[in-house]
Amino acid sequence: MLVAIAALFLLIGVVAGVIGSIAGLGGGIFFVPALMFFANWYEPGSMPPQVAAATSLLVIAVTALSSSISYIKQKKVDMQSALLFFIGSAPGAIVGVYLNTLLATEDFTLLFGLFQLCMFVVLMVKDKLRPRQINWEVKRQFVDNEGKEYEYGYSRWSVITIAFFVGITSSLFGVGGGVLMVPAMMLLYRFPPHIATATSMLVIFFSAVVGSVTNIFHDHVNWLYAAMLAPGAWAGGKLGAIVASKLKGRTIVLFLRILILAIAVQMIIKAVIG
Repeated sequence: MLVAIAALFLLIGVVAGVIGSIAGLGGGIFFVPALMFFANWYEPGSMPPQVAAATSLLVIAVTALSSSISYIKQKKVDMQSALLFFIGSAPGAIVGVYLNTLLATEDFTLLFGLFQLCMFVVLMVKDKLRPRQINWEVKRQFVDNEGKEYEYGYSRWSVITIAFFVGITSSLFGVGGGVLMVPAMMLLYRFPPHIATATSMLVIFFSAVVGSVTNIFHDHVNWLYAAMLAPGAWAGGKLGAIVASKLKGRTIVLFLRILILAIAVQMIIKAVIG
C-alpha cells in the first residue's frame, strides 16, 4: 500500500509541478488537498491542515527551485524585481507561519477564495481597460519571442508592501503565494506574462525556504510525504518551464484565468462545507 501511495504522490508532484511552473503558482493548490485526503486516508489523523500546509510549502520550494533554474537559463527572470519582492515576502512568510498556529483558517479561506474570484473578473476585463501611462520610479522593458515589446514598472515600497501580504498568504495556506503575486505583477505593474510567471517562481522559492525553515523549527513538516512529492515536483517544475517557453503570452494569461477560477471555487467550497 505504501508503494502505491508513493507512486500516486510522485504523479501528483509531476502534475502540480508542471501546472504551477507554467502559471507561476508553485503547485500548492494541489499539494495541500492531496496531502489532507490521501495521507489521512492511509494514516487517519496523520495530516492536519497545519502539517499539510507546512509539508506543501517545503515541496513548493523544490518545484520553485527547479523552475527558476530553467527560467534563469531562458533569461525570463527579472532578478532585481525578484529580490525586491523577496524583501517583503520573507517577513510575511514568517508571520504567516505564526498565524497558521494561532488562528482558524476557515474565514481566511473564504475571503481568499472571494478575492481570487475578484482577480479572475479583473483578468477577464483587463484587456478592455484603457492602458495607462507608466510613471513608476523603476521602469523595465522586455521583448518576447513574438517580437512584442513590453514596458512595465513599479515603486519599490508598493512592491515590498504587496509582497509582505503575499508572503503571509504563502505560509498561511501553503499555496506558494503565486496566486496573488502573478496577478499583482500583471495588473498593477504590467509585467509581461512570461516575466511575471518566471519572476514569481524565484520569489516563491525564496519565500518558501524562509517559511519552511520556520515550519521545521516548529516541527510541522511530515518528511515522509515531502519525500514522496519532491521528486515529481522537481521534474514537473523543469517540464513546466519548458512548456511555458513554447506558449504565447495570451495562452499563459488564459491558463492563469482558468486556474485562478478553479482555485477560487475550491477555496469557497472548502470554507462553506468545512
